[in-house]
Amino acid sequence: MIARITQLFPLWAILFSIVAYVQPSLFISFKSAIVPLLTLIMLAMGLTLTPSDFVNAARRKGAITLGVILQFSIMPVLALVISLLMGFSPEQTVGMVLVGSVAGGTSSNVMAYLAKGDVALSISMTAISTLLGVLFTPLLTGLLAGKSVDVPVAAMLMSLVKIVLIPVGIGVAINTLARSQIKRIEPALPLISMVSIVMIVAIVVALNKDNLAAHGVAIAIAVICHNGLGLALGYGLARLFGFEAAICRTIAFEVGLQNSGLATALAMKFFTPVAAIPGTLFSVWHNISGSILAGYWSRHGAEESSEAQQASAN
Repeated sequence: MIARITQLFPLWAILFSIVAYVQPSLFISFKSAIVPLLTLIMLAMGLTLTPSDFVNAARRKGAITLGVILQFSIMPVLALVISLLMGFSPEQTVGMVLVGSVAGGTSSNVMAYLAKGDVALSISMTAISTLLGVLFTPLLTGLLAGKSVDVPVAAMLMSLVKIVLIPVGIGVAINTLARSQIKRIEPALPLISMVSIVMIVAIVVALNKDNLAAHGVAIAIAVICHNGLGLALGYGLARLFGFEAAICRTIAFEVGLQNSGLATALAMKFFTPVAAIPGTLFSVWHNISGSILAGYWSRHGAEESSEAQQASAN
């Protein structure tokens, strides 16, 4: 029963998004719950990991290097090209480029987890790209959009520590010390993550209903193209380099799912509300697209891996 509910993740994400748009008052009051929900998701993922998972991830230097390079090349360039093709204003363009230039978001960790990817590798790539983003986000934004922006280094690092590293670390520690007890509740952990992220999506939609209605159509098209191409190129290029299916899924999410919350905050602080719309829409859409893809891969991941093993044997 739990597995069936979790497999319908994309449907719940879409349904709750519609409800939140039609009746935003149902979710606006939960604004302060976004960070705790993210923390809960990271804790749930940590409960499925052991220290050896991270040791193994650290050995995959090739996968980490490829993921980070693709993160800071594909996404910012795609953002600029799409903006130019759609004739966006400077404010809309800088918003798109900001989304493309920030690090991978914590949603990539969640989706990798639900899609049977390599969660430890995903978290490692997110951590590394977040640290590198301190340098690359302002450089890429200035280079591609002709704007300069200061990145709140301390706040970003503290966010990474509080939302990702600490809860995951606690989860890993609990799993290591009480493995037999955790195995009893492990089947319910994907459901906890699914419910949490569906709530986050609904809250974000409710908080941004007016912006979505006023400026959303053209930018929504751009965001969907940006996200879709990022996911496809991330997966395809990882496949081209010969990585196994689980790692390809992980890299795809790391490349295609951005820390759009940071992009929105930077746009609001340094530019205009219009520049914040791409980040707002990306926050909604990448969770929906990611959940759809995660749902597909969670059902077909085993088949994909089996086919890859047979091909390798042949």
